[in-house]
Amino acid sequence: MNSPHQKLPGPGGAIAPRARVVIAKPGLDGHDRGAKVIARALRDAGYEVIYTGLHQTPEQIVATVIAEDAPLLGLSVLSGAHLSIVERVLALLERQDAADTKLLVGGIIPDADVRALEAMGVDAVFTPGAGIAGIVETVHRLTTHLNDALEPAC
Repeated sequence: MNSPHQKLPGPGGAIAPRARVVIAKPGLDGHDRGAKVIARALRDAGYEVIYTGLHQTPEQIVATVIAEDAPLLGLSVLSGAHLSIVERVLALLERQDAADTKLLVGGIIPDADVRALEAMGVDAVFTPGAGIAGIVETVHRLTTHLNDALEPAC
């Protein structure tokens, strides 16, 4: 099994330790093709991806983030329940002293709800048509400080 601190090429070919990313499908939403595409793209970019599968509760998702010590969580929500799910996930992360976990949300989300999610503390929101390269670049940007923290002191 690979270490989450293994050195792999990052953006621009630079060598950097990869971060763990949890990708989750909360609620009753049964469509996971997009989540699987993103998980594959992140794996190809050198991230260790943990995909939770379909029909996960916020409690199950946060338990996975904690158990895997993942600094980034991506939620794929197509059911329309994104506001209530994100609110619950954020509250659970806070309760578990993991409020510093970066949170990405993707799915069918109205523009007004994008602003609401960002106001709640979501780091990035992706709606239909978002490019995979842009999503991967956002993950790189959000995890850059993690790579710096994992570098050995000179």
